[in-house]
Amino acid sequence: MYRRIFLQNTGRVLAGLLGGPLLSKRSSHFNLPFDAAERVIDPRDEAFWALVREQFPLTKERIYLNTGGLGASPHVVVAALQNKINELERISETGHSEELWQSIKEKAGKILGCKAEEIAYTRNATEGCAIVCNGLPLQRGDEVITTTHEHVGNTLSWLGRQKRDGIVMKTFEPAVFSAQQNVERIAQRITKRTRALSIPHITTSTGQILPVKQIGELAAAHKLWYFVDGAQAAGMLPINVHEIGCHAYATSGHKWLLGPKGTGLLYVRENALDLIEAKHLGGYSNAGEFDMVSGVFQLHPSAQRYEYGTVSTPLFVGLSAALDFLLGIGMQNVWRHNFALATTLREGLRKLEVEINSPQSPEEYSAMITFTHKRMARDPLIKFLAEKYFLRTRGIYEGGLNAVRISLHVYNSFAEVERVLEGVQAATEQLE
Repeated sequence: MYRRIFLQNTGRVLAGLLGGPLLSKRSSHFNLPFDAAERVIDPRDEAFWALVREQFPLTKERIYLNTGGLGASPHVVVAALQNKINELERISETGHSEELWQSIKEKAGKILGCKAEEIAYTRNATEGCAIVCNGLPLQRGDEVITTTHEHVGNTLSWLGRQKRDGIVMKTFEPAVFSAQQNVERIAQRITKRTRALSIPHITTSTGQILPVKQIGELAAAHKLWYFVDGAQAAGMLPINVHEIGCHAYATSGHKWLLGPKGTGLLYVRENALDLIEAKHLGGYSNAGEFDMVSGVFQLHPSAQRYEYGTVSTPLFVGLSAALDFLLGIGMQNVWRHNFALATTLREGLRKLEVEINSPQSPEEYSAMITFTHKRMARDPLIKFLAEKYFLRTRGIYEGGLNAVRISLHVYNSFAEVERVLEGVQAATEQLE
């Protein structure tokens, strides 16, 4: 049934998406379950999720479990990217158009839960973090609270500003037993000098979903600027940045959104556009005319003010295809599937000789699980799993950990989860 639905929609959807014939005939044999978003898909519907898996060029010779580092792009994204490159190189044009940019941002708004006008294109979440960090009006001695489990892409921007401008970075260790504990740990660190919170939606180290909405309420109560690093959340689970209550939210296109490498999205709340200064300006940052002699210019009234210079149209057409892919499946369906896989893995790991470093409270579970073997170091375990069981995992050193991280997304299956558990068990047995 699903295959028939996929094929019936192929020509109509892909023609509209790509604006022309597909580069690869193979790509045209696959299509997205665009009607899936209208209904609840069982996470254990093997036929449906097997067809989703067929959308990806990922080799079947190994099991890919590192979406938290780099997401795999489906055929339709690769085809969209390649076709747009060929189209534009034949005429040597940028392909930029307000209509195209607006349409892609409207799709991104559906993923993030915001207006298209509140979205800026970036290269990745790191660039979004840098724009916010360096754009906030912070003075020497002002305090910013963040976690001890930040990704380097966010950490270095804040450390650089601390060194350059004398702001004070204060950290807290995320509690793994309850969401409320994390709100309390932040509250305990707020002083009269605190000006901002910089919090990951999901920690890259342990896959912990932090209570970003409750933290947003805390930030509002203390009149603090609130930034969320969403690199590990967008594309994994449903998001509504307006409900979170943050002033800004950054994410990458190349992880859970399954888009091309070199794409990212930055949300800046409409009433925070004049608060977060656009430090880097260029073509596309402005609205209307400008004059070098008089010094007159006007920033774009939307988040486009954070964009500058020529942008790769093919990359963002590829991101558009990735957004269509996820929206077609439905983010609720994506999350139910990812959560079910992670739950199965978590339950299996509890029976093995490992310590689960990820949170213990169900409301903070994500589709990433980090664990430490009780008798085997991280690197030998990763090597064993790669060489003997053909598993692509990721070592974790952030937050002082010496662990292994498993990321589970739409192209992963319950059979692959069982393979992970078999591999960890075999690694233990070969120690004896």
